Amino acid sequence: MSAMVLVIVLLALAAAAFHLGRRRAFSVSSSVGGTRNLHSLPSYYGGLTALWCGLPAVIVFGLWMSFEPTIVESLVVSSLHEATRSLPPERLNLVVNDIRNLAESNIVSGEVSPEMRAAADRYLDLQRTSAAASTVVVLAVAIAGLGLAWRRVSPALRARNQVERIIRALLIASSTIAIFTTLGIVLSVLFEAIRFFGHVGVTDFLFGLDWSPQMAIREDQVGSSGAFGAIPLFAGTLLISFIAMTVAAPIGLFAAIYLAEYASPAFRAVAKPTLEILAGVPTVVYGFFAALIVAPVIRDTGSIIALDVASESALAAGLVMGVMIIPFVSSLSDDVINAVPQTLRDGSYGLGATRSETVRQVILPAALPGIVGGLLLAISRAIGETMIVVMAAGLAANLTANPLQAVTTVTVQIVTLLVGDQEFDSPKTLAAFALGLVLFTVTLCLNVIALQVVRKYREQYE
Repeated sequence: MSAMVLVIVLLALAAAAFHLGRRRAFSVSSSVGGTRNLHSLPSYYGGLTALWCGLPAVIVFGLWMSFEPTIVESLVVSSLHEATRSLPPERLNLVVNDIRNLAESNIVSGEVSPEMRAAADRYLDLQRTSAAASTVVVLAVAIAGLGLAWRRVSPALRARNQVERIIRALLIASSTIAIFTTLGIVLSVLFEAIRFFGHVGVTDFLFGLDWSPQMAIREDQVGSSGAFGAIPLFAGTLLISFIAMTVAAPIGLFAAIYLAEYASPAFRAVAKPTLEILAGVPTVVYGFFAALIVAPVIRDTGSIIALDVASESALAAGLVMGVMIIPFVSSLSDDVINAVPQTLRDGSYGLGATRSETVRQVILPAALPGIVGGLLLAISRAIGETMIVVMAAGLAANLTANPLQAVTTVTVQIVTLLVGDQEFDSPKTLAAFALGLVLFTVTLCLNVIALQVVRKYREQYE
């Protein structure tokens, strides 16, 4: 049984367990004068039975799927000849990878030997055996949990308390996983960045004016040590983000003001979802639009008025990125404006102010902290964008403030440095982690500032 089918069967068993546990609660309540004499509602008994049925089975299934590849590969390796098993770990991993690819009918790196064919057949047999065993074990655990919980249903059983404890434990586990995942990402980036700074000085990286991470093959070549000054990348990131926010901030804010204060309910019901469709367009589509339409239009327009415009310019990437961020700014600003108490509007109208005066002098000052927080989050979104810049702004690390020239950003260089098979011991590859650390620090600071501003707003009006 495949993993997907097994999950569907577990869901069906959990639903059946809920129904059986609920019916059991009604059945035992007849001996104590009805459901009002049960400790908990019948649905809690059903929920507890479903949790006992599904949760242990899911844990067993998850552990099985986690350890199965390692165990299967170790058994396959143990069946190989002694000469193959004694290979260095790197070459042995390549052999195992070829065996896996052969079993999955993928391309292998070399000629298929009889030993490799036999190992692939054993790999498939072990996988089939593991799938069958996991099905039996998981279903057995699920049925055993269902039976145990069903037998425990009684009027005195504190089903509600147990269900709430289990759900609270699941919530704590989920939050813990999220925290440790974030911590793992930060530490992995930090450790690799420290390795990079062992090759390149921190001041050279943060304040250097030349970015050329290509490492020469021979020592006598020019630039054999590379140049890792990140100032051009920071300048390009700020330039494109500034252009994007110049487009997104006024348009998004004005759209939010109109939708919140001037538009009729019928128009708002149509316009707001339509505007937010822009947020669902993949960024690669925006990149194609910028590269194939916006950039040529800007270049042709510049040639008409005798301006030297690069085929890939910061202006094209910034304009399209601004269009992409408009729904983000508009949605956040609209929510903040609608959260302003109606009493402030009524008081302004009662004093004789017009609608425009109320918006300008009452609503916007009241909503300003929330709007600023939303704009800071939008800036973080712009700084982290990659695809539009890759396709519309290019890879040239030019230190310039001219929006008509080609520039690049931090995220684009991270993608460029990590594309293909790269050695993780060279400064060229490790530079991506240093850039990621700087980008993570900047976006974290912006998000913290935004949250602090929003918290101040909420404390004021909630």
